[in-house]
Amino acid sequence: QYASQAHRDLLARHGLVASMSRKGNCWDNAVMERFFLSLKMERVWQQHYANQAEAMADITHYIVGFYNTHRLHSFLGYQSPTDYEKATA
Repeated sequence: QYASQAHRDLLARHGLVASMSRKGNCWDNAVMERFFLSLKMERVWQQHYANQAEAMADITHYIVGFYNTHRLHSFLGYQSPTDYEKATA
């Protein structure tokens, strides 16, 4: 469905480029899938949002105020993304 001409036309009308995995390669989206799983498990599933605006504000705060600055990532040598970027800059 995401490779259909109708879907590609919709993306093109909005100036977007599709991002799809290479054929038979399940690892292409693994990083983002892991991020969204962490986001859901650590934050979204623990909250009860009254509306979409509240959810967006809370999720933004989680990503900017915690995930990027305080949450330790094993792949980054148990540093936060912010600390890792500072160390490698």
